[in-house]
Amino acid sequence: MTASPDPGDFEIAALSDIGCSRSNNEDFCGHLIESPSEVVFAVADGVGGYDGGEVASQMAVEVTLSAYHESAPSLGPAKRLYRAVQRANIEIHNRSLTVPELRRMATTLTAVAVADGALYAVHVGDCRLYLIRGSRIQQMTKDHTVIGERVRLGLISEKEARNHPERSALSRCLGRELIASLDRLSMPLRSGDRVIVCTDGLHGVLEDGDIDQLSRNLSAPQACRRLIDSANERGAADNVTAAVLIAHNGSTTADLPGPGWRERLRGLLRMGR
Repeated sequence: MTASPDPGDFEIAALSDIGCSRSNNEDFCGHLIESPSEVVFAVADGVGGYDGGEVASQMAVEVTLSAYHESAPSLGPAKRLYRAVQRANIEIHNRSLTVPELRRMATTLTAVAVADGALYAVHVGDCRLYLIRGSRIQQMTKDHTVIGERVRLGLISEKEARNHPERSALSRCLGRELIASLDRLSMPLRSGDRVIVCTDGLHGVLEDGDIDQLSRNLSAPQACRRLIDSANERGAADNVTAAVLIAHNGSTTADLPGPGWRERLRGLLRMGR
């Protein structure tokens, strides 16, 4: 486990575990503290076979962190993070073209920068970023999967999606194209907010309410450990990875964003059933 030695404006920890059934770990996570008020961290889940998945996820996290650190602070956290993830995508793509054993490798990635009480994220794939404020947990990222798109359109329910045989089929990832299609988001944080980023090995076993309850009233390292252990106790069939950030500084008036048009449409479709 990696954890921040000095909380400053935040407390952070990240942990990855092989899970209950796998012989290798294709997940990877890491963080880099830029200052007492700024940190960047990332979680990735690789695909592409025994070697390829491990290489892709590690490259995604390590290149993102190093590229962010090397970029000019004057660009601002949002632009620094986006450019860092695109650089990671290019390096993974180029490696897959030049190393035959790695030609099918790709990875998901959710990368987050927290600076001066605000959160910035870049996301592709089916890792998830959750924001827990008070007693409310909200998934802030979209699952870039074929099944995730069907859920957003109201064609199947979230309950049906959890056990669908094709739930892990990605529609977007890093490494397959020279320029990746990435989601970006930003929001102010409140003191006490919990930010949790995890792979599908965790959110596929623990429901949103479980993630909230299990991480309450704990330090970031304790929350990471408890989430991973709880997923394994329930027989996690995949690798399990989580990063937890607890904000100690932020806005006093920030609200969680409301649902987008897709979510509103899905709600209308459900009402019409």
